[in-house]
Amino acid sequence: MSSRSSSTTGSSIPAALEHYDYRLKLIIIGDANSGKSCLLEQFREGRFFAGSTHTIGVEFASKIVSINDKRIKLQIWDTAGQDRYRTVSRSYYRGALGAIVVYDITSRESFNNLPRWIQDAREQASKEVTIAVVGNKRDLSNERAVPMLDASRFCQERDLLFMETSALTGEGVVDIFELLTRRIIDKIQSGQIDPKSVANGILADHLTSRKDSPGDLTVAKPANGGLFSRFFKFLFSSCDPGNNDLKSL
Repeated sequence: MSSRSSSTTGSSIPAALEHYDYRLKLIIIGDANSGKSCLLEQFREGRFFAGSTHTIGVEFASKIVSINDKRIKLQIWDTAGQDRYRTVSRSYYRGALGAIVVYDITSRESFNNLPRWIQDAREQASKEVTIAVVGNKRDLSNERAVPMLDASRFCQERDLLFMETSALTGEGVVDIFELLTRRIIDKIQSGQIDPKSVANGILADHLTSRKDSPGDLTVAKPANGGLFSRFFKFLFSSCDPGNNDLKSL
């Protein structure tokens, strides 16, 4: 996949330009089967992974984008939607400045469950968290169970960002990540968020390692898919003295 570069949009940048100005933590939450992992795959790799299975616990990926002449390293935590993993998943919300809450436009139940996911994000993530609601599976509009107007009104009443997407076709996927990131950067630049706070974004002006370059996907997902293996990997990452964002978890 070829990388795009722009100082005025949220496009990914070439791997050669690996320094970044801010490092932001985002979480993707919502009901199981809403397409959260497919959204992340589409954003990160520009493709739809048809063989995607339920996330067990959490998965992690990073990507560097360019917003308003700033290079932003996004650390994205994709969390399980099943109730049995909810306690574990919520522990990863801490320090997140952005939350993408996903529902399936063909499932009224997933839309009705939005309030509890939003409440979790506001209670467990950064107090300055910006929340975007995403109605996924727009490609299945002929099976729609949630009118776009209902979702738009829901978000307007709660001051939330909103967009419909299709992880299958890619429609709106990059746009919602760009919109959310830009809103967070605007808050940092306006002084609403302290960029030097470990619990928020980190003013970095730093060089990333090769494994975190835009051309490489970093996923906390062991070969056997074991939840405890992910958990231990997370613990070791959070102990890295150079990884301030992970320590904030």
